[in-house]
Amino acid sequence: MTWGSYHYALGPTIALVVVGVLVLLLRWTFSHGRSLVERRPQQGSSEEYGLLEVVSAPPTFVEAEVQRRTLTDAGIRATLAPTTEGPRVMVFPDEAGLARQILAGPGPR
Repeated sequence: MTWGSYHYALGPTIALVVVGVLVLLLRWTFSHGRSLVERRPQQGSSEEYGLLEVVSAPPTFVEAEVQRRTLTDAGIRATLAPTTEGPRVMVFPDEAGLARQILAGPGPR
């Protein structure tokens, strides 16, 4: 028995294998929940931000951005997080005390 007698089946077999591989790739590409593409960020509560600690809870995003910039200008790494409770200015715990002092401004003299 030689492959020469099966040459008529070789072309359709290769075509079926290629179509099968394409079907598997397309099913994986268009399946839900297992995408390699980053999902849209979802808002969470202020406790869902890992190590970050809330130092300010301004009523508007504009005020929150001004506070974040104030902290950044002072050399503190700050984040403006859109939580489910509203905008929150967050920093790492080791800088939280200093950040609160800076945002409180100069005290009475």
